Amino acid sequence: MNNSDQLYEIAKALLNLRNKEEISSFLQDILTSSEQETVALRWEVAKMLDQGIPYTQIERETGASSATIAKVSEYLKYGYNGYRMALDRLQKKSK
Repeated sequence: MNNSDQLYEIAKALLNLRNKEEISSFLQDILTSSEQETVALRWEVAKMLDQGIPYTQIERETGASSATIAKVSEYLKYGYNGYRMALDRLQKKSK
């Protein structure tokens, strides 16, 4: 099974969970604490970039490296559209 197949399998598992608590439990089980911190940091960086916050401020406020910020920015602009979909849908729900 290749990486893409494995990601689809994980996506199917997530879709079968019923609520935020179940998803959170699954993520805590499948990710190490370091991986959880990395994912949470990248998500925070994506939200800040989406708000137009400058790299230097993001770096100062989050502790993320400029390389991490640049990578998140690259995926936000040219990636698989995952960040964009999630950010847009959360923004719609908050209105």
